[in-house]
Amino acid sequence: MSDLLPVVEAQNRIRAAFAPVAAHWLDLADALGRVLAEDVSAALDLPPFTNSSMDGYAVRAADLAHAPARLRVVADIPAGVAPERTIEPGEAARIMTGAMLPPGADAVIPVEDTQAEGDSVLAQKQVQPGDYLRPRGSDLQAGEVVLRAGHRLRAQDLGLLAALGVARVRAYHKPLVALLSSGDELVAPGEPLGPGKIYDANSITLASLVAESCAELLALGVARDDPAQVRERLETAVSQGADLILTSAGVSVGAFDYVRAILEQEGRLTFWRVNVRPGKPLAFGAYHGVPVIGLPGNPVSAFVGFLIFVTPAIHRLAGLPERAPVTGSAVLEEALESDGRESYLRGSVITVDGQTSARQAKNQSSGNIYALSQANALLIVPSGVKSLPVGSAVNFIRIGNEGE
Repeated sequence: MSDLLPVVEAQNRIRAAFAPVAAHWLDLADALGRVLAEDVSAALDLPPFTNSSMDGYAVRAADLAHAPARLRVVADIPAGVAPERTIEPGEAARIMTGAMLPPGADAVIPVEDTQAEGDSVLAQKQVQPGDYLRPRGSDLQAGEVVLRAGHRLRAQDLGLLAALGVARVRAYHKPLVALLSSGDELVAPGEPLGPGKIYDANSITLASLVAESCAELLALGVARDDPAQVRERLETAVSQGADLILTSAGVSVGAFDYVRAILEQEGRLTFWRVNVRPGKPLAFGAYHGVPVIGLPGNPVSAFVGFLIFVTPAIHRLAGLPERAPVTGSAVLEEALESDGRESYLRGSVITVDGQTSARQAKNQSSGNIYALSQANALLIVPSGVKSLPVGSAVNFIRIGNEGE
């Protein structure tokens, strides 16, 4: 297999061909899922003032040293109102959750520990200075970096930025990924299935993976096994400003595999055939200056190829930091066999009493998408290794939901 490109070399060549897309200013309401192009620092303390964490009474803790103690209520402080007077010895102010602590007070006693009596209140318990308070700057202080460049913004991040008064962020555009499937045999789900035809699974699978990878999709549909139609779809991707063209099928050695032939004739084919199982006929090149990654047509091969080679490329375009897939190590419950290629075998990983074990799916055919749907991990057999015995350690990439 000396003519097959090692996986890591293929990854490095692909990664080197991409750089982050342009950045722009974006309203916070439109920033979910976008990647920050620069650090964001706090412009103010959070909380911006010391406030009450409970409904109750703002007091001087020393006045309650010998509780129960009766205090004169001299003010009401709702949230959003600045206190107008200082709390003197023997006084208290009725205060709501989130309201600013008045000068002179150093604690809050919860309302359930008190008994209101006209213009006074009976405090039934002691409190210590700082009790039931959220001090100014206790969450973070002005000048602190709160989110770093390369961070993909989540709902809780947007909440934090809003709390800091940030209205706009500088973020990267979402990369535009053009997706093309090819093959006369493909039929759209829901349509009648004629003799020799199969339903197109790759288009929806790969489109979903593109969306998960922080990119916008340009769906080019299915091209028939006709070089003119394949060329027309590729031209559309170029004219629409795609940052990456992703194809499914058409890159092997078949008589009707036109994607690879067109790249060789009218673009650039950097490499094809990688030392990976499944997915050996993976192509990388460019068409009229736009990078092209050609995935095999078998559904499992396309899925694995996307995870191993396409995701890092999209992340680089999107401005995300380079990171390895979420991996772990498990103990094999049964032996694994491979052909010497770096293999990504569908399997199940389970943790019981702190022990993580793994078992492969019975059917490792690259066309068996059912086994892929049932798996929660890809078990990795390194290049050059043809078997792993029972009880040995195996690395894996999780592909299921957390906790499966």
